[in-house]
Amino acid sequence: MLEILKKSLVSASVVKRGNYAYFQHPLTDGAPKIESGLLKEICSAILEIADMDVDLLLTMEAMGIHLAAVLSQMTGIPMNIVRKSPRYLPNEFVINQETGYSKGKMYMNVDKNVDKILVIDAVISTGGTMMAVLKALEKIGAEVKDAVAVIERGDGKERVKEATGIEVKTLVKIDVDDRVKILDDYFKGA
Repeated sequence: MLEILKKSLVSASVVKRGNYAYFQHPLTDGAPKIESGLLKEICSAILEIADMDVDLLLTMEAMGIHLAAVLSQMTGIPMNIVRKSPRYLPNEFVINQETGYSKGKMYMNVDKNVDKILVIDAVISTGGTMMAVLKALEKIGAEVKDAVAVIERGDGKERVKEATGIEVKTLVKIDVDDRVKILDDYFKGA
């Protein structure tokens, strides 16, 4: 399982951003093109491992949007997006976020009446984005039923668990230096 994802990861380009080895992949960058088979494979795997007894799929701009959109179509569950710029809605919640290579604010407009949420992202590396969103959801009283990041890189998964108590499920774990190496495949489905 996940053959399309694994093949695409090991063939991904790597560029240096200072000392940070950044891999360029359709799932995380939107370029090169995102093949429909890749999205279908990933979303099918997410359906196998995630608790889908939720009222809302929540993702962060920008690279989780395509995953949440496909999952929403597959399940009929509505989706919402944590944005990088404000929408000025009355229930907007400002989130301070810090990743391995950036800092900024994000803006969440989740209805406080939504009880059960699945948080979805393309990659977890430092855990900064996921931690910030999970803590914000806790503040508004939402129940996070599950959290899934397709690609695990670094110690972010452990940092999120330590800071929030939530175990982020991932499909593959990678390491990046001059190329992408797959360290583990966590998919327990087929």
